[in-house]
Amino acid sequence: MFLRLVYESFRRQKRRKVLAGVAITLGVAVATAMIAVATDIGDKINRELRSYGANLVVTPQEDTLDVEIGGVNLKPPSDGAFLNEADLPKIRGTFWAHNITGFAPMLPVTTKVNSSTNGREVTLLGTYFSKELKLGKEDFVTGVRATNPWWKVQGGWPDDNSLEVLVGERLASSLQLQPGDQIALAGQSHRVGGILSTGGAEDDEVVAPLGVAQQILGKPGSVRRIYVSALTKPEDALARRDPKTMNPETYDRWYCSPYVESIAYQLEEAIPHSHAQQIRQVAQNEGTVLSRIQGLMLLVTLAALFASALAVSAAMATAIFERRGEVGLMKALGGGSASIAALFFTEAVFLAALGGTAGYFVGVALAHQIGQTIFSSKITIQPVLFPIILAIAVAVTFLGSAAAIRRAVLLDPVFALRGEA
Repeated sequence: MFLRLVYESFRRQKRRKVLAGVAITLGVAVATAMIAVATDIGDKINRELRSYGANLVVTPQEDTLDVEIGGVNLKPPSDGAFLNEADLPKIRGTFWAHNITGFAPMLPVTTKVNSSTNGREVTLLGTYFSKELKLGKEDFVTGVRATNPWWKVQGGWPDDNSLEVLVGERLASSLQLQPGDQIALAGQSHRVGGILSTGGAEDDEVVAPLGVAQQILGKPGSVRRIYVSALTKPEDALARRDPKTMNPETYDRWYCSPYVESIAYQLEEAIPHSHAQQIRQVAQNEGTVLSRIQGLMLLVTLAALFASALAVSAAMATAIFERRGEVGLMKALGGGSASIAALFFTEAVFLAALGGTAGYFVGVALAHQIGQTIFSSKITIQPVLFPIILAIAVAVTFLGSAAAIRRAVLLDPVFALRGEA
């Protein structure tokens, strides 16, 4: 009898039920899309932000030591110590190696440049462009083409094993150089492979393969600093803790989380006598952008669910008002408040299940569309999301129906049977 009453309710009030179902579907679809994107957005936003440069820099440990006596800094005014180029492949051996999208060593050298029209001292920056490296059986490629994708070259990129160089566009303009010209650096002729435009200091410099800078400096195998681009998660209380003060369980959790601090710690382990630190402005901006986007998605989700609950409330209130005679008759025949409430809540569960399922699949399609449009990649939908969405649909439907069902339970059967509200 109970199920028949539920069936007749859906059969006789199709329009009301459809309106309530559509409201649930739309609210749940938006919630599904926002939750799916929010749970999969971290790496995608990090990859987008990686196009704006490295977020970690590795320098010799000696550079962090300040020697002061009586307020006077006695650190010698030199270029500092150097890292060993042979240690660079070890970066791929760290725990979070797959989160490191690229790294580029840097070795700045001051040298004399001579062209047919001018001659002066300039900075030559040695680096990897797209260097093939090997760690064990793994081959990989890294360099500024991965860490600095905004660098634009008119002409061609030099090979890392060649003597070709890039000349910054402002320096090339003052020296009247074009791709294919020859330029003398420290008495050796080099072919200009391309003109480099970065919008930074490199526009006034010569950028060459790392081996060229090492040869001019007379320090083969030396690296001044390493810029590392890594996918990280925003800082929280655990990220800011000192690993030396952690117990083993907390340390393992910190070490196995892709915080910029833990990745920096692992870089120091991999490269002897080094100090790694985050480029503070870049790392903080990543966390701020990610937090704000996720906050915006949460607000959109809550607004959609609230609007859905209001629409369900209006539809259920109208449906119950139209059925006040039925409610009054059930009470007159001995039906208790619990059985009447159970009838309407059962209808709400059916509505939530139908609307939630439909909304889930619509939301999945919407999430994939957002992923393709904004990130040009597929959004990964976790299987656990479906039961969560159904639970949300049931909660929203119950919240929207509660007030109307309460009025039905408190309805006086005498007035209801006489057609009075």
